[in-house]
Amino acid sequence: MGSYLVHTTSKIAALAKSGRVTHARKLFDEMPHRDTVVWNTMLTCYTHLDLYQDALLLFHEMTGVSNTKPDHYSFTATLSACAGSCKLRYGQSIHALVVSAGYCSSVPVNNALIDMYAKCFSPCSAHKVFEEIEFRNHVSWCSLLFAYVHTNQFQVAQTVFDSMPNKVNIAWNTMIAGHARHGNVDTCVDLFKKMMAESCDQDQWTYSALMNASAESQQYCVGCMVHACIVKKGWSSAVEASNSILSFYAQIGSPADVVKMFESMKALTQVSWNAIIDAQMKIGDTHKAVIAFQQAPEKNVISWTSMMTGYVRNGNAEEAVGYFVNMSKSSLRPDDFSLGTVLHACSVMATLGHGKMIHSLAIVHGFHGYAYVGNGLVNMYAKCGDISGSKQAFDDIREKDLVSWNTMLIAYGLHGWGEKALKIYEEMLASGLKADKVTFISLLMTCSHLGLIDKGWALFKSMSRVHGIVPETDHVACVVDMLARGGYLEEAREMANRYRTHGMIGRSSEAVFGACYAHGDVLMGTELVGELSMLEPECEMSYVVLSNLYCASEKWKEAELVRKQMADYGVKKTPGCSWIEVKNKVSAFVAGSSLCEYKEEISSIIYLLEYQLKNP
Repeated sequence: MGSYLVHTTSKIAALAKSGRVTHARKLFDEMPHRDTVVWNTMLTCYTHLDLYQDALLLFHEMTGVSNTKPDHYSFTATLSACAGSCKLRYGQSIHALVVSAGYCSSVPVNNALIDMYAKCFSPCSAHKVFEEIEFRNHVSWCSLLFAYVHTNQFQVAQTVFDSMPNKVNIAWNTMIAGHARHGNVDTCVDLFKKMMAESCDQDQWTYSALMNASAESQQYCVGCMVHACIVKKGWSSAVEASNSILSFYAQIGSPADVVKMFESMKALTQVSWNAIIDAQMKIGDTHKAVIAFQQAPEKNVISWTSMMTGYVRNGNAEEAVGYFVNMSKSSLRPDDFSLGTVLHACSVMATLGHGKMIHSLAIVHGFHGYAYVGNGLVNMYAKCGDISGSKQAFDDIREKDLVSWNTMLIAYGLHGWGEKALKIYEEMLASGLKADKVTFISLLMTCSHLGLIDKGWALFKSMSRVHGIVPETDHVACVVDMLARGGYLEEAREMANRYRTHGMIGRSSEAVFGACYAHGDVLMGTELVGELSMLEPECEMSYVVLSNLYCASEKWKEAELVRKQMADYGVKKTPGCSWIEVKNKVSAFVAGSSLCEYKEEISSIIYLLEYQLKNP
């Protein structure tokens, strides 16, 4: 029996290692007798292959159905699955089992607990476990350090880092990677210098983090220097380092360097292929991106998401939705980023039916409470005209970030719910979050559209006085628009002129100019068109509004001259466009176009409605 167990356990491990995990599980299920080692082997196989749900179900079967007692290997593998799937509650229940089973003094189990709490965004729980460990090793320290870096608590992380008895390579890399994620390139470089000063070895992960910092901060020169350092130190053939270089040139917008780097790489991984797909999409070459996607030997969720993101960025949201459907057909499980991307595509197309289906998928997979997905849902419902759906999606977000609040603010503003928008703003401040520039753009737009001039003016003043935010072009344009809409044309123009030196005159004057048409002020409108045509001679808006203004005042000759001036400058008016969604299909209608599929049927219905209106 003993030799049979050893032989079968080894075979299960070998099958899983070669990627045939289904065969490994079949062999496991056929075993008449299983000891703890066999269970642990299967658990570890699932965890190493990122099949976390399968690992958790197997552990439940192990401790429940088979009544096999778990040991420290069982707990570490299962806690790793909890960490990978970010299932905090399940991890807490495993923690309770660890205590009841008497493994509180096991260093590997305690380290796995710290890692689980760290990856589940619970640094306080991670610190509590750390404090209870009698004998700590560098894994304990690094896991705690990661807990604070992962939740962006860099001051606490620095305290932990400074307290470490031995700063190993992983600790330095954790700090550099954390700051890199936020584009703090100067901090990353300082840490790198200190790392070299303390004679700590750098590896491909160190240089990869530095490249990522350069990419996030868009520091081309720093990135080139790090690239040179990678080549000089002999890490250019390392997969992680070369992939980070590829990603850097893609993010920085240097297609020639991307192609050159891609062609020089000897070992291509999924990350390499994903980076080249992303790079081609960023430069707008969707055809080459498709070729790279098709040539990739394996495609993961990131590959599909890169295609979806690229298509949305390049104005083809419908194709993005198609790729999401095909990804689902390939049996790949969507993650929060893929769901958020396809929701953005739905909001661009304003297809509520598609959006609701994606919402259902998000609920099924448990992602509807994630901030990135929730924010996408709020935006999608708002763009599709369902404000109650937006509010429900907003309420479902477990941990709301600033984007969540701003998106809900914009949603209420779009639908004309000024009081609720202002209430959301107050709730946001009460939650401890600080308003940013986007917050005030949303608030000022809402006040402008609803005529809340006093409130809008007070908010504008509070930007610099209370929140320390310097007004930018969009803020000034909103206030000018607000004053102009309210009939305060002189005040609006005065404010627009006040910010002339800050390069804001164009946007601000457009707002006043639009109001001149609404209030029929031909004199001021004529004066402003001169300024606008000098600043932006190719801008159609000034010509069209002035022409309409003349027409409204029955100055037909002047209107004709403006139209002629447009033709002389080669300025064309963008035709109006509207669309509707029927049975999950979007139909667009463009002014002056005869390409509509149902033109004759629609015309017949319009004539019929017109007749019925005239003859009730």
